[in-house]
Amino acid sequence: MFRHAAEDVRYLANRGFPKESAIRFVSDHYCLPQAQRHVLFRIIVPDEMAHLRRSKLQLLEEMRNRNVYVDGYNVLITVETLLAGKCLYMSDDGFLRDTQGLSRKYKVSEFTERSLFEILGILASVHPARVEILFDQQVSMSGQLAVGVHEIMAKRGLIGTARTVKDVDNQLKILDGVVATSDGSIIDCARRVVDLPAEVVRRRGLELLIIYD
Repeated sequence: MFRHAAEDVRYLANRGFPKESAIRFVSDHYCLPQAQRHVLFRIIVPDEMAHLRRSKLQLLEEMRNRNVYVDGYNVLITVETLLAGKCLYMSDDGFLRDTQGLSRKYKVSEFTERSLFEILGILASVHPARVEILFDQQVSMSGQLAVGVHEIMAKRGLIGTARTVKDVDNQLKILDGVVATSDGSIIDCARRVVDLPAEVVRRRGLELLIIYD
């Protein structure tokens, strides 16, 4: 049933129907619970927009000698979700997404340190010119997390910093470099984007939930 619902929402979205309206209409028809409606919102992307976003995806090697800016909580939460064995989805635009929506409620977990080592290990392996990891200042304990991440970066030999800012999304939309995120609004504004959680999946040989036609 859920796969059929995804096909119907995708059909309507590709024919100009507003995505939110399409999801509400189809979800009501199939009597989908709120959790599945949220999944549809995260993974369904109209074809034209999906094609444009895919065109911005960079290969890992293309970060070499470039400035890389990381959407801190977006990337970290997705990798933690992966390591915790929870559901991740490959969205229509080619980006890996979780569906938990935890960024404002984020708390350090048993998977945080492992996730950071995975993320920073990947970055260190491609030798970017500089890395900046941005965390939302409004989230509790962000300052302490940024300090800890900066220390790990130094140990990994990564040039750059981890810091908190009030408007992560807006800053990432205007920075000139490769942006690591799966946030659709940021991807739409960025010139080059990399999907670090997807690289973790590839390195670990894991499978994803893919909901296509």
